[in-house]
Amino acid sequence: MTTVFADSFYFLALANDKDPAHAKAVQFLQTYRGRILTSAWVVMELGDGLTNPLDRPSFLVILDSLKTEPNATIIAFSDELLDAGVDLFRQRPDKYWSLTDCISFVIMQREGLADALTGDHHFEQAGFTALLK
Repeated sequence: MTTVFADSFYFLALANDKDPAHAKAVQFLQTYRGRILTSAWVVMELGDGLTNPLDRPSFLVILDSLKTEPNATIIAFSDELLDAGVDLFRQRPDKYWSLTDCISFVIMQREGLADALTGDHHFEQAGFTALLK
């Protein structure tokens, strides 16, 4: 079964029907039958992005769906992943990669994933395919 990594870009596009990537994100959600992998860091970033009281229900629906969907996995926080992400962050001072992105890249490399549900060009800079471009 195919697995893709879901970035906060994807979830924010799903939550906002005015987002330029909304239609692509919804189409992917409706047609994809593989596994979705994300991280607790991405979930935190998503929650941070949906702090408006009007947006909080969208965050909670997405989180509940991730927790109950059998083909979705949230990689938990760990000191080891944080350290690996910080190491990548430290090694690439030429890039504007966020720490969350660096942790995502580490997870994708370890899991052997090539595709990310994102439109963020940083994933392409890191050698991955951004499926929502």
